[in-house]
This record gives sequence, structure tokens and C-alpha cells, in this order.
Amino acid sequence: MAGHKTEKPTPRRRQKARESGQVARTRELPSVLAAAAAFGVFAWQAQQAPMAWRGFLRSSLDLSMQSGLEPTSRVFFRTGWELLHWAMPAMVGAFVIATAAFLMQGGLVFATDSLQPKVERLSPGTKLKQLFSLTGLSGLLKSLLPFTAILYLAVRVISREWGALVAASSIDFASFLRMTFALIFEVTWKSLLVLLIWAAIDYVLAWRKHESELLMSREELRQEFKETEGNPAVKSRIRQLQRRVRRQQMLKDAQTATVVIANPTHFAVALRYELNMPAPLVVAKGRDLLAEQIKEVARWYGIPIVENPPLAQLMYRVVPVGHEIPAKLYTAVAEIMAFVYRAQARARQAQRVRGN
Repeated sequence: MAGHKTEKPTPRRRQKARESGQVARTRELPSVLAAAAAFGVFAWQAQQAPMAWRGFLRSSLDLSMQSGLEPTSRVFFRTGWELLHWAMPAMVGAFVIATAAFLMQGGLVFATDSLQPKVERLSPGTKLKQLFSLTGLSGLLKSLLPFTAILYLAVRVISREWGALVAASSIDFASFLRMTFALIFEVTWKSLLVLLIWAAIDYVLAWRKHESELLMSREELRQEFKETEGNPAVKSRIRQLQRRVRRQQMLKDAQTATVVIANPTHFAVALRYELNMPAPLVVAKGRDLLAEQIKEVARWYGIPIVENPPLAQLMYRVVPVGHEIPAKLYTAVAEIMAFVYRAQARARQAQRVRGN
């Protein structure tokens, strides 16, 4: 069960698949949309086409009568320009729509791995195996389904208009052309609709297959976590070293403290205050062993230690190291600072008296 791929793919798995050219994409959708765009442009031009081509043919006959049919004749140049003029909008429309449909299916991907030459791709035996394999058979069946639907629609349309086609010999040529083009137009747009629906279904199937191929097992998730986040043991060792460095830095900063507010057994918070500071600053704090180390530093450097358990616990939990105490603690800390300053003043005065 551990090897079953049941977990959703991670962003890193998706990125690696994309770099290797593995994206949800179908070739049918851009092709069908391009054909539909070209057909739409031609249908839009159809109203103007008869008059325009009639004028073109009349002018071409006039030019042919005025000059001979040579390779450099204006007739050939005019014919080429007219064909380009009518074909270019359809070509541009088909190209734009096909490009947009291609980019919508995963965007632009440069996969260098897929460009590397592989001998098996050129092997006729490999191609024959693919052709007569289950995958090749399913691809053939997939192609036959829309073809069958299109053939059915064409037969339905022709059967519906069969009486008119049989009686077409009794109508004029213009009416016959209109009827013929109407039948071709109907069969074409219905065929494109079938192909478009099938291309959308094929894209959904390709997307689901792509998502199933990206699924990961729990072991793959753990391995990727080790590769991206690092080994848990190494990370734990790094965190221990970081905590040790922070403790050493706090003990060093505790040497500059003005007072240490302590709980007799558990907490110790070292404060520094100078006249130009807006509020006292927490330079070190700790509990248990670290609290004892802070108090030892205070005793070594002659820093006063004031025992106030509620205030020590509150500042330990509320004020981070390197931050000033909040305004709600000003009164309590000010009383302690005043007590410390009075004690220090009395000590200095006693030293002067002893000195005299």
C-alpha cells in the first residue's frame, strides 16, 4: 500500500513535469479551432465573394485581351494578389486561434529533454509495436468515433435534401449553386461542431491522465521533503546550534543590563535603561537553566536582581528580546527602576562616607 500513488502532486513535482514537457495537452483542439476560425472567415466573406470575383474575372479577361499571357503579365500578378487577399484573413485567423489554443493548454514549454535524439524513435519495429498495440488501437477507435458521427450527419443532411438534388436538373444554374453551397455549409459547420466537442472531451481525458500520472506515493513525498527541506536530523542539529548562538548572545547582552527582574526559581528578564531611551529594553530573558545563567552574569557584573514573580513571568511571555516594554508595564517597571536607582545612590554615598 505504501507504493500506491494516492497523494496529490506537489508544486515541485508539477514544475519538474513541466520542465520535461509533460503537460496536459491535445493536438486536436488547436487544429479544430483553427479550422473553425478559417471557416468562419470564409463564411463572413461569402456575401461579398460573388460580386468581387465577378469583377475580378471581368478585369482579368480585359487584361488578357490587351496583353499576352506571359510569366510577367499583369494577369498573373493580379490573380496571385486576389487569391492572397481572400486567403490571408482566414490564414491569419486560423494561426492566431491555433496559437491561443496551444498556449491555453499549459503555455509555452521549452523541454530540452524531449529534443534529445533517441534511437528507438527511428526504429521501424518500435513504430509497428505502437501501431498494433492496445494504445494504437485505442487511438484508432478514438479517430473513428468523430468520423462516424460526421458521416452520420452528412447522410442525414443529404437524405433530407435528396428530393431537391434529384430535381436539380430542372432549376437554373445559380439556384443549383446556392443549394449546393448551402448543403456544404451545413455539413461543414455541423462537422466542426462534432470535432470541437470531441476535442474538448479529448482534452479532459488528457488532463485526467496527466493528473493521474503526477500522483505521488507517501514515500515519494517523504523523499521530496528531504530533498527540499533537508534531513530532519540535520535540521534539528542546525536549530540546536542556532539556539546556542542566541543564548550566548543574550548572555553577552545581559552584561549591559541595568536590572534583572526574576522569579526566584524559573524566570529572569534583563532590562537596560538609559536617560535617552524612550522605554526600558529587554536585552535577555530565559527560564530554568538560562534564567540561572542570566542571574549569574548579573551577580558577576554587579547588576541588581529584583525578585518580582508576576512581573517576570508577564514580561517573559509578552516582550520579545530586543523590544521595549509595552506602556501597560511602565508603572511597575518604573517603581523597580526607582528602587534600583535609590539603592545605587545609597551605595555610592556609603562608599564616599567610608572613603572620608
